[in-house]
Amino acid sequence: MSEKILQINHLSKAFGSNVVLEDIDFSVCKGDVISIIGASGSGKSTLLRCINLLETPTSGSIAFQGKNIDGMKAHEYRSRVGMVFQSFNLFDNMTVLENCMVGQVKVLKKSKRDAKISAMRYLEKVGMAPYINARPRQLSGGQKQRVAIARIFLKNPPILILDEATSALDSVTEAKIQRAFDALAKGRTTLIIAHRLSTIRNANRIISIADGVITEAGSHEELVNTDGIYANLYKTQ
Repeated sequence: MSEKILQINHLSKAFGSNVVLEDIDFSVCKGDVISIIGASGSGKSTLLRCINLLETPTSGSIAFQGKNIDGMKAHEYRSRVGMVFQSFNLFDNMTVLENCMVGQVKVLKKSKRDAKISAMRYLEKVGMAPYINARPRQLSGGQKQRVAIARIFLKNPPILILDEATSALDSVTEAKIQRAFDALAKGRTTLIIAHRLSTIRNANRIISIADGVITEAGSHEELVNTDGIYANLYKTQ
């Protein structure tokens, strides 16, 4: 039986009177690739932000390797959970290379030499090695996204959380990044919000959220044979 790495227990989240998530309940095993789908405003991003301690659940709990994350130090937990946002969170006053070195030097306590070697390796994997001296304002949205992706892998987290991580990319670049993702993410646990079927169908579990609740969950093969949200999405794409 696979090792359970995350357990989301009856999680709800409200902002004032606006209930965004209600009674979300599922577990994630080590090595799982889980796609979370749903319309804009369904609560997908809020769920991932709760899992990464960026939002505090109104009720319910989240456990990481059997331990409630409320009792963990945020920096300790986030060192185990890497998240790529739609907004790239790059440091505007640093070059691409510096953006990929700073966390390694300050958090992982690597030497600048070792940090540079690692940064260059991952920037090459996402096709951004020619831009190491550029600053974020000089990059396109897709290029910034690739730097953000490289930076997350440099943390070497066992869990990856990807919030529409390739949304800013054209289809050719996305395919290139997806291949790099697949190679880099082997053996890691991944939760990903995605719209493109090529990304979704390769997950071993798909969770559909509508109006803050889970409406269906299963593999591509299981869900495509039902008359639910995923089956309709699959038919229209």
